[in-house]
Amino acid sequence: MKMIILSILTSLLFSCSEPQQDLARVKQLTPKEFKAQKMNSKSVLLDVRTPEEFAGGYLEGAENADFRGGEFEKKMQGWDKDKVYYLYCASGNRSGKAAELMREAGFEHIYNIGGYSTLKEAGLPTEGESNR
Repeated sequence: MKMIILSILTSLLFSCSEPQQDLARVKQLTPKEFKAQKMNSKSVLLDVRTPEEFAGGYLEGAENADFRGGEFEKKMQGWDKDKVYYLYCASGNRSGKAAELMREAGFEHIYNIGGYSTLKEAGLPTEGESNR
């Protein structure tokens, strides 16, 4: 009987010590996968580059929230956590960090879609000075 109880307790101990799976993970999308997304009023496209980079061209419909300048964290506090957010930057690095910050703040629907030049090369529509 003691062995059975010990076995049960040991099983419970090991099952409780395993890390919990994080349900709100930042998902990575390729340009092709992003193109397939249905953008609507519950979708937000965020360019987290600097205002100078943004002025040089950006994806059609994107909002700018500078990750490096601290603007991102301030703006994030007013965003709707029920919306779906697609983030990009120059290479995917800053957008990955910004997406992780959003995840930690309780946002659940976050996608890092990578770098602007890769997205532009994939044929996604752009706006701004670089299109002239």
